[in-house]
Amino acid sequence: MSNITAEHQVKKSGRQDLYESPDYYLLDELLTEEHKLVRSAVRDFVKKEISPIIEDYAQRAEFPKQIINGLGAIGAFGPTIPVEYGGGGMDYISYGIIMQELERGDSGIRSTASVQGSLVMYPIYAYGSEEQRKKYLPKLASGEFMGCFGLTEPDYGSNPSGMVTNIKDNGEHYLLNGAKMWISNAPFADIAVVWAKDEEGVIRGMVVERGMEGFTTPETHNKWSLRASATGELVFDNVKVPKENIFPNVKGIKGPLGCLNQARYGIAWGALGAAMDCYDTALRYSKQRIQFDRPIAGFQLQQKKLAEMITEITKGQLLNWRLGTLKNENRASAAQISMAKRNNVETALNISREARQMLGGMGITGEYPIMRHMMNLESVVTYEGTHDIHLLITGMDITGENAFK
Repeated sequence: MSNITAEHQVKKSGRQDLYESPDYYLLDELLTEEHKLVRSAVRDFVKKEISPIIEDYAQRAEFPKQIINGLGAIGAFGPTIPVEYGGGGMDYISYGIIMQELERGDSGIRSTASVQGSLVMYPIYAYGSEEQRKKYLPKLASGEFMGCFGLTEPDYGSNPSGMVTNIKDNGEHYLLNGAKMWISNAPFADIAVVWAKDEEGVIRGMVVERGMEGFTTPETHNKWSLRASATGELVFDNVKVPKENIFPNVKGIKGPLGCLNQARYGIAWGALGAAMDCYDTALRYSKQRIQFDRPIAGFQLQQKKLAEMITEITKGQLLNWRLGTLKNENRASAAQISMAKRNNVETALNISREARQMLGGMGITGEYPIMRHMMNLESVVTYEGTHDIHLLITGMDITGENAFK
């Protein structure tokens, strides 16, 4: 882990986070005071601890591990998990706001928090035994333990039910064999929530702990995207998994899909945070950049770009707020969550590309966050269901016809 501190990086780069959140339709009026306090705490954390260092870590393709305890302290790990298990006991709009502010800083940082809360803590809470909840959740909430989620395999991404990773009953324990790939947090995770087929072909979930013989987590290198996030594989070679580590309260593909719904909800908010950062950067730059004796903000084509950006951001904000309200009422469907994930990631990608053009050559440098956001979003548009898969989820929901097979 690097010993470069945030304070040193501020002095080194001179970079100052001047971000101002756009709110064209006065949506703050729909938020509670608690929502605003949560947002303020996370925004301050991002400005102080993430923004000054993130460009350097992204350039070096390294995850800033020193921020983990801080993420735990601001409630970014498992915000909706009940307080009795170390979580924040917050509502889903608070959770969305946290993801929005973290991804405004960097998609990789939000990914780390998303995995911890939605893909590790959520299944332990929803599907695990009381003993598993008490053993793992408080340490995951604080950041003492970090987790990862093993579903995607080398040959099974959009079709997770085809997985070949398997467990076999070996008396006092199960023998786990197989491999998972594209796993965020894998290189440093203390535990992994893993999905595998039993001898009857039924998908089961379990907790695999680092240190179990035969369990390795090789890191994935040479990424052009999510460079400040640690990605790796999970390899299982006759790993002895104690039977008490198996989730007792779920069987089948509905287990991992329930986790993905949680993660996709957070991404819908998070991606919009990246879009808002690109818009804010482009707007400020357009007022300062002089060409032909006046700021480029005064030119029609630049105003067109900015007007379209704020319009799409506002639509995404309304989508998120309504989805969060439905989630709080336990009425949000998987298809509704899917639509928001797809729409807001596409919005963010389009805005990042337009904003990059507005900054000209400066847009490709690390002096501004836009190119980093743009590259990160190429991963976000793929994971937790690709853009095309989400289109088919909506298509199946409105027509009743399954186009997957």
